[in-house]
Amino acid sequence: MTRTRYSTATTLDGFIATDDHSLDWLLSRETGTMPGDFNFDTFLPQVGAVVMGASTYEWVLAHDAGWSYEQPTWVFTHRQLEVPSGADVRFTQAPIPDVHAEMAESAAGKDIWLVGGGDLVGQFHDHGLLDEVIAAVAPVTIGSGKPLLPRHVELSLQEVAHSGEFACLRYDVIRPA
Repeated sequence: MTRTRYSTATTLDGFIATDDHSLDWLLSRETGTMPGDFNFDTFLPQVGAVVMGASTYEWVLAHDAGWSYEQPTWVFTHRQLEVPSGADVRFTQAPIPDVHAEMAESAAGKDIWLVGGGDLVGQFHDHGLLDEVIAAVAPVTIGSGKPLLPRHVELSLQEVAHSGEFACLRYDVIRPA
């Protein structure tokens, strides 16, 4: 069954990036070998479709050595952006439920990975389309920035682990009755 999973790193004070979209706070930390689904090499093969916002996409393009995703990737944007050679990137402005249905069909039973940003993930939650939150919490605060998830979301803790300096938390989303 396809699940929609938000997996990301966050600061201890709940930010995924600085106000100017920097992840320097993350890149300066030693993550160690993450256990289980916290490990990118374990997590990514479970994913059949990827979705992100334009700012996240632009960061990935600027900092990734090539394009890391074999999965089709949807990018929510109003702009026309560059597409890496050979990548299956689909720009969209369509309603979240319509895009989610298209992604679920494309994922063919695998999971959907919400990469970020937090507001886009919140919009999926607003439509009842968020199943799980996985957060690797870095031992740093930055005081302000792009929030992990700028919505009221009820969660149920399922797993706690650590790797290097990071606390790893996995939550199921609690749906309203």
